Amino acid sequence: MFATDFEYLKATSVAQAIQLLGTNPEARLLAGGHSLIPLMKLRQVRAPAVIDIGGIDELRGISINNGTIHIGALTTHREIETSPEIAQACHIMTEVAGSIGDPQVRNRGTIGGNVVHADPASDWPTVLTALRAEMVVQGRRGARNVPAAEFFTGLLETSIASTEILTGIEVPRLNQNQLAEYAKMAHPATHFAVVGGAVVVTVEGGRCTAASVVVGGLVPMPLRARSVETALVGQELTMENITAAAEKISIDLGSNVFGDSVFASADFRRMVVGVEVKHALFHAVGLAHHDDGDGHDDHGHDHDDHGHDHDDHGHDHDDHGHDHGDHGHNH
Repeated sequence: MFATDFEYLKATSVAQAIQLLGTNPEARLLAGGHSLIPLMKLRQVRAPAVIDIGGIDELRGISINNGTIHIGALTTHREIETSPEIAQACHIMTEVAGSIGDPQVRNRGTIGGNVVHADPASDWPTVLTALRAEMVVQGRRGARNVPAAEFFTGLLETSIASTEILTGIEVPRLNQNQLAEYAKMAHPATHFAVVGGAVVVTVEGGRCTAASVVVGGLVPMPLRARSVETALVGQELTMENITAAAEKISIDLGSNVFGDSVFASADFRRMVVGVEVKHALFHAVGLAHHDDGDGHDDHGHDHDDHGHDHDDHGHDHDDHGHDHGDHGHNH
């Protein structure tokens, strides 16, 4: 199937892209194209105009200033994976980027396109929310920073306006006393996150003094697990305390858990998500989890705990700049 007819427009600057969005309110922005093009070919998206922003150099690059990592929206997963600055300042991002899809996807796909597509099965939204990242959004009225926790608003939906463009992402660098990890159960064929958990814990004097725990893949948008965070703070991060805290995830899930008869039921996802949170915490603090004391190997269903196959879908979602809320699930 072929896409419906559309007008192709190319922006050479952020200012021009914003201007074109203003005069073409139904247009879509094209960066790497890993989700927009397939959706247009399937006619799940019918865009009267496509604005190509892939050549805007000001949207690329990685820099660190005053403890904040700035990543341009057009920075590819491969560039993040191979950045020595990222590896030193926030290793979890190196690991996530390096396990996305395949080499072609990592070399073409951009972090901006991924997060604006807001696929709940993607790794970046969950991880960036746990890291307390902020999205830098620019429109006709200027630039604004949107915390990741407020940026993702629903299934394939964000808070970015149709006349705005995501220009970058700002992530606080990890302190020496902060530990971060991400673990997920991936579908064995597609490598989508059936469920995933990202954790950032601060440890002082042998005890957890702060925790950020976020889950994704099973709910419409990244979900902060406040009950787990509360259970961790003030505790030594032992296997027993981590296990007890992870079990509290059921309090936070609510009724919006995805489920189907083909991919994974809602009940199954509810059961597994606590395991992934536990595994992320175990990895973060250096505890082995292959035998968690329950007599079997919990690692038997492809928990992509960094470094081992973190996929972001095999076809990274790369049509960023503004929200494509009419994409359907596209998993």
